Parts: sequence; structure tokens; C-alpha cells
Amino acid sequence: MPEDDYTWLAREDVLHFEEISRLVDVCVGIGIDKVRLTGGEPLLRKDLPALVALLSRKPALTDIALTTNGVLLAESASALKTAGLRRVNVSLDTLRPDRFVDLTRQDMHARVIAGIETAAPMFGRLKIDCVVMRGVNDDELVPLLEYGARIGAEVRFIEYMDVGGATRWTPSLVVSRRELVERLIAHFGSVRPLEEPGSTAPADRFVLPDGRVFGVISSTTEPFCQACDRARITADGMFYTCLYGTDGLDLRAPLRADTPLQELIETITSRWTRRTDRGAEDRLAMRDRSVYLAVETLKADPHLEMHKRGG
Repeated sequence: MPEDDYTWLAREDVLHFEEISRLVDVCVGIGIDKVRLTGGEPLLRKDLPALVALLSRKPALTDIALTTNGVLLAESASALKTAGLRRVNVSLDTLRPDRFVDLTRQDMHARVIAGIETAAPMFGRLKIDCVVMRGVNDDELVPLLEYGARIGAEVRFIEYMDVGGATRWTPSLVVSRRELVERLIAHFGSVRPLEEPGSTAPADRFVLPDGRVFGVISSTTEPFCQACDRARITADGMFYTCLYGTDGLDLRAPLRADTPLQELIETITSRWTRRTDRGAEDRLAMRDRSVYLAVETLKADPHLEMHKRGG
């Protein structure tokens, strides 16, 4: 969760569904064929299945996915599936309700579990995303894998990153991919990498002796900046080419000024081809890696918070 004292986006600044749909058309025009709805929490957006339906009618899109905290998923899953949503990722950092309250400041663990177990049979490719923090939840690696196996979900362990409002981040809290895999080898006996030639997914995937697959996203200790092909558009139309980026490109203003589609395509293409973002690599190279963004900086520019631009 963000800091207690954070700034909300003004309602009138948030893009309408038709505007989001038009921006997706722009992105399709430069070759993008996969869209993920993330957040903040996307299921807080009223009538989200209507947006999914708009996007699912675009034949150039090969994938429409959603990342959610799962709190509202149980009551939304069926409508989202009917609207054309193909994949769901649910954030779940712990199986323990008491830890869940400590991490999220909300007593909603049961609702998240209900959301996961409602959606899992509908979305055969459901993933559980777990940010691993030393001394906080790193004793739950095996239980999370066992839970994923029981409900038919793939677990992805994510190294704790110092992006956005991670103002309590320290290197000592990071459990590296190498250590994660070593721990799982110690428990299961062997873990082998899953060969996926040509994959640009952020997760490296591994196979356990019984054939179960899990993933590890190692953005902190082994970043993949040079292979990254992902960009983000915030709910109010700011375009970012890097998760660590602080310089966004406003697309809402030209969109609402009825700028021609081709001109918008050229604007985004120009920003993308000129990008020099290597945020995670730059952070890794720092000798003194302190907190990336101070609370005062986050309050001065709300777009720098992760709940504004998506994980």
C-alpha cells in the first residue's frame, strides 16, 4: 500500500473507456498486441468488464490480462471472463491472515482467497504473484507453491523492488533469485530451468521434480532492462517507458484535442525509440543504494507512486 498521506488522481482527469480504447488502437498501430489492466486496483473501476469487452473486439490483440489484489475478484470473475479477459494475476504475499493485515493494512485475506479460488477454474492460466521479503514472508515459499498446486495456479516469486513508494525498502530485505532457487532445491531435491526460446516475459520459469512450474522475477539483482519491451499508460494518460521512470509523456491532452491517430502513433514511437531507460540496471550499479524516492517527492508528483502507474 502507498503512504497514508498520498494524493488521489482527480476523477475528471481519469481516461474514459472510449479514450483508453483509442489509445490501445494507437498502441496496436505501433505493433503492440498484448494489453494488461493493472493498477492500483483495476477492479475498483466501475463497469470494468465493459472496458474488457471493448478491448476484446480488437482482432490485433492476442492477449488481454488483468493484475488484481483479488479483493473484488470473486464477484467480478465471471463477468470479466464473459467479456473476453484471458488471463489473471493475483497478488498474494502471504497465506497467513495476520501477516496479510500487517502488509496491506486491510483484514481482507479471506476475500482474496475466495477471489483466487473462484477465478482459478475459469482462467486456466491464473498466476499468483508473491513479493518475497526477508524476515517477513520468505518462510512461505514452499507453502505458497503447495497452495498453487492445489488450486491449479502458477506461483511467481518477485524480488522486492525499490520502486515508487517502497520507502521502507533496504537491500537486506531482498531475497535474490539465486537464493530462492537454492532454498527450493534444498527442499525439493532439484529445480531445473524451463527453456522458453524467444520469450520476453519478465519471469524466469523453473520446473520442480513433479513437473510443477513456478516463476521468479529478478528485477532487483539480475535486471533485464535491455530485453524489456513493456510500457505503461496511467489511468490519466501518462506514458512511461520504465518502471523506474520519472519523466512521463502526457497523452491525455492530445487525445482530448482530437489529435489524429497517426500523429499519436508518431508521438509514442518517437518517445519509445529515443528511450535510454535502464532503471533497474542503474540502481544495481549504485554503491550506496538507498531509498529511490522520498515521501516528499512522491507527494509532489503522484504519478511516481506505484498505485498510479501499475506494477
